[in-house]
Amino acid sequence: MASPLLTLQSIRLSFGNTPLLSEAELSVTAGDRLCLVGRNGSGKSTLLKIAAGLIEPDAGRRFLQPGASLRYLPQEPEFSGFATALDYVVEGLSPVDGPHLGRALLNELGLSGDENPAKLSGGQARRVALARVMAPEPDILLLDEPTNHLDLPTIEWLEDKLARLRSALVLISHDRRFLQNLTRKTLWLDRGITFHRDRGFAEFEAWRDQMLEEEELKHHKLARKIAAEEDWLRYGVTARRKRNQKRLADLHGLRKTHREHRGALGDVKFAATETANAPSMVIEARDITKSYGERVIVREFTARILRGGRLGLVGANGAGKTTLINLLTGGLAPETGEVKRGAGLAMATLDQNRASLDPQTSLKDALTGGGSDFVEVAGARKHVIGYMRDFLFGPEQAGTPIGRLSGGERGRLMLARALAQPTNLLVLDEPTNDLDLETLDLLQELLADYKGTVILASHDRDFLDRIASSVLVAEGDGRWREYAGGYSDMVTQRGQGLSTAPILKSRRDKADPKAQTDAPKAKRKLSFKEKHALETLPARIVTLQAEAARHKAVLADSELYARDRGKFTVATEALANATAEIARAEEDWLALEILREEIEG
Repeated sequence: MASPLLTLQSIRLSFGNTPLLSEAELSVTAGDRLCLVGRNGSGKSTLLKIAAGLIEPDAGRRFLQPGASLRYLPQEPEFSGFATALDYVVEGLSPVDGPHLGRALLNELGLSGDENPAKLSGGQARRVALARVMAPEPDILLLDEPTNHLDLPTIEWLEDKLARLRSALVLISHDRRFLQNLTRKTLWLDRGITFHRDRGFAEFEAWRDQMLEEEELKHHKLARKIAAEEDWLRYGVTARRKRNQKRLADLHGLRKTHREHRGALGDVKFAATETANAPSMVIEARDITKSYGERVIVREFTARILRGGRLGLVGANGAGKTTLINLLTGGLAPETGEVKRGAGLAMATLDQNRASLDPQTSLKDALTGGGSDFVEVAGARKHVIGYMRDFLFGPEQAGTPIGRLSGGERGRLMLARALAQPTNLLVLDEPTNDLDLETLDLLQELLADYKGTVILASHDRDFLDRIASSVLVAEGDGRWREYAGGYSDMVTQRGQGLSTAPILKSRRDKADPKAQTDAPKAKRKLSFKEKHALETLPARIVTLQAEAARHKAVLADSELYARDRGKFTVATEALANATAEIARAEEDWLALEILREEIEG
């Protein structure tokens, strides 16, 4: 069994008097594909920062194998001090890597590298940060929400790229499909303790539910045992008091265990307030067009949305999903064509930027409208504190300004406001942003039971598969096409997902107007040096692999580090160098082989 590249043992960390991590463990070996999952606020990002060496725990041990390279992607990268995006990426390369690696990856992501980091959009900033940590192909990649702000084409590109990397991966993400496709191990962080399973995320939720059920049963049995012991204490102890001191002490211990038990976090309670007499024809659009300058966003679009429909919109960032939603719902007027909306339509909207939230308004006033302690929900008055609890807000947060809430808390607040309104049409623009998996589950259940109509724009493929009855896809040049079923059904009918290459290519051409990708290349022959390398590299790769195997055999001795630390360090560094040489030789051979095939083809 290979030695771990990175280990965390018995990690403890508290903020003030509040324990966040009490017995956290992590082990990463070469080639691992591990997801770190848990509720919002459980400490996943903190544990990843400890693994990256950015936070010192109160107790516990972190060990990174000497010579092992590690890169960490934070949720909010810091770009200050860098003049260009390329400068930021190059600063993350190892000493043996050339700047061309960073520029090549930026170009794949549709960026030139000359962009000013201070002026990057959220999606651009995320792509630059990904290029910085992925370009050096480290031994370990720690990625905290890597799909945040990315559109579906880029998510699919990233998924494919990570699947082909040699790096060990530790992923935090709320994107189920992303985790299902990439991971083979799961680390669940729950109430400060980690639980490990040698299965990918696809099997996590059934395992988690079973663990929680067993814990609840065990806690219930403990309560029954305490009740029986208390009954004995009242009626059976008087005649044999001295002989039963140990039993009495055990009872106090049971009470302490029961008292200190930290139950699983509660669930959000969703219930939409629906109106009666919803129209059968909700929205009808006929040949509508909308453009900004010379760019056409929607071209001659026609569609009918009927009562109970679940319409999902997908496309790259900037494709016009929000614009099309606004055209359908009356937020924008089309330049040509017309949109008809059914009589008695009652609509609630959740916008992706949470723009309707005033950061100075308190949580309580945002729910009640101010000047009241009650919320109208489903035609009945409910005290605001009780309604807050339904969405996992504590009573002490009633006066908290919205600007101080986390992204997930703002998302839950927007849902609480939208679902309190009487509606027969829910318009959800990226509703899954910042929501944890458990909250997503409950939102999906709500939408499944909701009798009204849903218009949904999302980059979450799993969410679309569970909710959408049809999917509207941006096909380019303002054209939109509707496919029956969810996202996976669309891929089957279309023959592919959202095509990444043309979109990233168009971004790259805009970033570099001088790009001449269509210019014919002059035919050439392999040079003598290239021919020689093509012939000799396979033998060199075999030699390097044998050398790496010898170093691995030395490191397989579990007692080596304690017995001879110097020999352990030398062998570790030699193995890292041999592995890097193998990777470079394989890449050189592959590039030459592709060139040979192109020339001969």
